[in-house]
Amino acid sequence: MLIFSLILIAAAIAADQVIKYLVAANLKPDGVIQAIPGWLNFIYLENKGAAFGSFQGYTWILTVVTGILIAISLFVMIFYQRHTFFSRAAAILIIGGGIGNLIDRILLGYVVDYIQVSFFPPVFNLADCFVVVGVFFFLLHMLFFIEKDNGRERIIRRYRR
Repeated sequence: MLIFSLILIAAAIAADQVIKYLVAANLKPDGVIQAIPGWLNFIYLENKGAAFGSFQGYTWILTVVTGILIAISLFVMIFYQRHTFFSRAAAILIIGGGIGNLIDRILLGYVVDYIQVSFFPPVFNLADCFVVVGVFFFLLHMLFFIEKDNGRERIIRRYRR
């Protein structure tokens, strides 16, 4: 299962990087594609901060923190013995999205963002989506599939009635 997880991580990174390349090649510097007018646009934005534009100008700190979080996530994915679908999917998505954005930070000094929706002001990218969905899956795993039993984790195999 570990090999399959690593393949999925590589696929997530590849998808993120290919899309960012296409966005940079076709929308940089001032292009906009209105996919669904008034609702969804694709634009080119260089984000020198963290998620949704926060912490602008702290690229190296964000790079180090992201690298540490990816390393921790890899460790957990490899050594955690009680994965559920949600915990494994969370690890794959968080690691894939994190590495996708980390590549941008290291090679470019910023992250390429390109998705703009009308109901959510910040511009974001596929890697951000992977991380957000991964965190959601991790929370589902923590809330519904494990419980503490005298300080040890125990996976809940059946729903309580």
